[in-house]
Amino acid sequence: MSSVEKAYELAKERYLSVGVDADRAVGALKDIPIGLHCWQGDDIRGFESPDTALSGGIQVTGAYPGRARTPEELRADLDKAMSLIPGTLKAALHAIYLEDGGKTDRDAVKPEHFRNWAAWAKERGIGLDFNPTFFSHPLSEPFTLASPDEHIRGFWINHGIACRWIGEYFGMETGKTCVTNIWIPDGFKDAPIDRFAARQRLADSLDRILAEKIDPRYNLDAVESKLFGIGTESCVIGSHEFYMGYAQSRGILYTLDAGHFHPTEVISDKISSVLTFIDRIYLHVSRAVRWDSDHVVAFTDELREIALEIVRNGLTGRVLLGLDFFDGSINRLAAWTIGARNMSKALLYALLEPTETLRKAELSGDYTTRLALLEEMRSFPFGAVWDWYCEKNGVPVGTEWLEEVRRYEEGVLRKRG
Repeated sequence: MSSVEKAYELAKERYLSVGVDADRAVGALKDIPIGLHCWQGDDIRGFESPDTALSGGIQVTGAYPGRARTPEELRADLDKAMSLIPGTLKAALHAIYLEDGGKTDRDAVKPEHFRNWAAWAKERGIGLDFNPTFFSHPLSEPFTLASPDEHIRGFWINHGIACRWIGEYFGMETGKTCVTNIWIPDGFKDAPIDRFAARQRLADSLDRILAEKIDPRYNLDAVESKLFGIGTESCVIGSHEFYMGYAQSRGILYTLDAGHFHPTEVISDKISSVLTFIDRIYLHVSRAVRWDSDHVVAFTDELREIALEIVRNGLTGRVLLGLDFFDGSINRLAAWTIGARNMSKALLYALLEPTETLRKAELSGDYTTRLALLEEMRSFPFGAVWDWYCEKNGVPVGTEWLEEVRRYEEGVLRKRG
């Protein structure tokens, strides 16, 4: 018996004293997929053209060596990161990660341009999620689906339609449902005169994109809101209220992004509200720092609250999880690994909570017991259970993963120049 397993056996006894089965928690965690976003690996550059510049209020800072420059490099980096993260994983792509040598514009993207990605995912037994790319394009500023120019709006409608068929293709190829998530950067830097017309145009565009039904076994449609962006400080057309109403009325998923709200708002409090009226949500997990930030996910109070809200209410089948951050100032594989392991840790923390005991105390009005037990749980041997989960899943325990990343950096990343 390893020292990790010995520590786990002791931790099991401690958790059992409050009615929690640690073995059951570890087993449940394995079945919750977490999506790794490919754009952390190359600073959202994609493979359309080496000269593509970021736009749409998106910025990636830092020039850490080793950014992926080709699809093969990006897939190799994802493979390495996945070998360091326990549990069930998916991968998320943007449309700009097509492979066609820069010949196809976005209104004409096809499943064949993602054949290699589908084969890669199928070989690894993982699912793929997808995102149309409505930014970093000559026709993407200042508006896309909300554009008053019918030619521009039509171009982006065609892009959205094409991307849904790619989502269906991914679902059929991998045997795992793809979420095709729509986010657009449209908005105003200064206060607009007519928000209403822009939102009517957006609703019409979305209706046209979603007009043809796709089997939900293969593809689920989602729309993602935002409060603010660089260049859209005064008004974002696809706001929380707009997309909440749109998703509910059209019977599709609503995407909550942890970095897309006011600094005083938390999305953990929104999950149960949204799921009261919408069947499922897609959750983009990031870490907001002040305004509109997509920082590497840390093991914060809010991340734990997000996981607790999901687990306490039995929502693991209704909340689909994907990471969304980009940091070019640190090792990009480390960013993936830190973020995904923290999301998984938060879920385990939630699964190890004596929720039923706490719920009974709350329903009886015994708030003293509720608070006392919540606080005591903070010092329970959660780390020993996490280490056992990693060892059981064949990934590095503790900081051992960092040594793996350093070796990969020296042997692979630094040779990229």
